Amino acid sequence: MARIKLSDRQRRMLDFIRKFSLRSGYPPSIREIGEAVGISSTSVVNYNLNRLVEHGYLDRDQNVSRGIRLTERLADAASQLSEVVRIPLVGRIFASEPVPVPSTDSPMFSTDEAIEITRDLLSSSDDLFALQVRGDSMIDAMVSDGDIVVMQRQPEWRNGDMVAVWLKDKEETTLKHIYRERGGIRLQPANPTMRPIFIEKPENLEVQGKVMLVLRQLA
Repeated sequence: MARIKLSDRQRRMLDFIRKFSLRSGYPPSIREIGEAVGISSTSVVNYNLNRLVEHGYLDRDQNVSRGIRLTERLADAASQLSEVVRIPLVGRIFASEPVPVPSTDSPMFSTDEAIEITRDLLSSSDDLFALQVRGDSMIDAMVSDGDIVVMQRQPEWRNGDMVAVWLKDKEETTLKHIYRERGGIRLQPANPTMRPIFIEKPENLEVQGKVMLVLRQLA
């Protein structure tokens, strides 16, 4: 898993400075940087610019308007950032018996929490989100308690796909392999100690996403 030692705000600032400089032939002002990344306070922009100078991405002359100079490391950072996909970590999925989804007024994750992985690990980077697994019903599919599954939002599925399922009538969620069968749909755990779940009314089931990648919890 790739890690960039910059905040999301600092990454957006770097990207704007690079694009503005290439387009205009000179660097942006502090106010222009703040407007571009949604920061109203010039002192906050200054703070983050100073951190980027410390990291070696920028040179800066405090006494000169637009006194920002790009370093060679910024070009390397831009290349590296283009290869990294930032995926929001939005909650938990239960690899167990279906359980009720926690209420939205008590979120388990910050909306700013995310994971970063290299683009080459994914066949597609569109409509992705990540969930932390709770339970051990999928252990034979190499998905254990505490692992992170990267999901792609797509309602279509094929037999054998590992999917996040929402059971509308019960207001419950679960992670299982899914199969169409005569008379309904089978949700199959990958754990010999657990029984499959049969859904007789497909309209009560909604597939919210398909597992694209599993990130193992090693500790």
